[in-house]
Amino acid sequence: MSLPRYPAYKPSGVEWLGEVPEHWGVLPLKREFDVVGGSTPKSDMQEYWDGDIQWITPADLSRLQSFEITESIRTITAEGLNSCGTTMVPSGSVVVSTRAPIGSLGIAGIDLCTNQGCKALIPIDQISSRFTAYFLSIASEALNVRGRGATFLEISGDELGAFKATLPPCQEQVQIATFLDRETAKIDALIAEQQRLIELLQEKRQAVISHAVTKGLNPDAPMKDSGVEWLGDVPEHWEVTRYKRFCELQRGHDLTNDEREEGPYPVVTSSGINGFHSAFIGKAPGVVTGRYGSTGTAFFIEQDYWPHNTSLYIKDFHGNSARFSWYLLQAIDLKSLSAKSAVPGIDRNDVHELFVAFPQLKEQIEIATHLDAYCQKQSLLIREADISVQLLQERRSALISAAVTGQIDVRGLVPEASAA
Repeated sequence: MSLPRYPAYKPSGVEWLGEVPEHWGVLPLKREFDVVGGSTPKSDMQEYWDGDIQWITPADLSRLQSFEITESIRTITAEGLNSCGTTMVPSGSVVVSTRAPIGSLGIAGIDLCTNQGCKALIPIDQISSRFTAYFLSIASEALNVRGRGATFLEISGDELGAFKATLPPCQEQVQIATFLDRETAKIDALIAEQQRLIELLQEKRQAVISHAVTKGLNPDAPMKDSGVEWLGDVPEHWEVTRYKRFCELQRGHDLTNDEREEGPYPVVTSSGINGFHSAFIGKAPGVVTGRYGSTGTAFFIEQDYWPHNTSLYIKDFHGNSARFSWYLLQAIDLKSLSAKSAVPGIDRNDVHELFVAFPQLKEQIEIATHLDAYCQKQSLLIREADISVQLLQERRSALISAAVTGQIDVRGLVPEASAA
């Protein structure tokens, strides 16, 4: 979309804003809004909690799918409200997280209050909350620069109030917000399509892996009942046995930051490779999965490695294909094992007792080779969709930035009725 610029510009006096349209103002937020802080009732007072007053925290803002705030994770009572320094703010107020993290935001769809991690901006005059929300959504970096604190960054109410924002005429604010509502909705729909495509590709990949390592590649192979619910029928010539007779898992090994020495060997944790070390325990090729923390993902390691204490690794393949073993481990519902445990995590003994089915080595290699080729194609498609999402998100941010800083003139693209 090629959009015109305004006829004339002037210096904004704010480095990151640059020039703005000549007829726009640039003012501190405190000139346009009352800046109101929040607070937290005592947590041990049961009568202060689970009431009908929405109590917004940075966590609530971080999970918003749109600007509108209508509910919170936790609520408080009137007694809780009166017991602390928080204040009810009206619908239409812009709520901004001022710590952990700085810059998440939304617009109050109802009257609500906040904790001390948020500030509410209550419009003083004819100010478009949506325009301001769009402006602040592209200003998080500039806000974070103003953060202070040793443990975590926090921006004070005075700093937020002094933060300068663009101020077009009121009708123009509404026009810009209306334009951005329309255009970002189009982009968001395209992003959602790509994200759904990624989900479908991942689901298909998982289904193909699970089918190949439990049914084989020959659709005409004679089948038998495995006697195991999650396996169902398996090829007649495959062996059905407990996992410990197929492969032996071992818990990973401790490695503190003081013990770690930079070297060529990857350290594999529950979430994958996390740095390198001068020594190794696992011989390549290796198969590693999360023991606790991030569970359910299996990693194939192509060089000697150090399996971290947060992981399980295959210590002995018992003569089976490492690549097939990796794919088979992906077909096992490891997350359900973690969910059943009293302490979240996976016990190798639980995996060892599961029943699995597998063919002879030659067929294992054939299956793994087939899956390698298939998964490579799927990964390329997923990567392309990921890039599309990134480009669309960048386009969205750039469009918002250009509109709220006056680098494009959208007034002629919004019907007058919409801007009334």
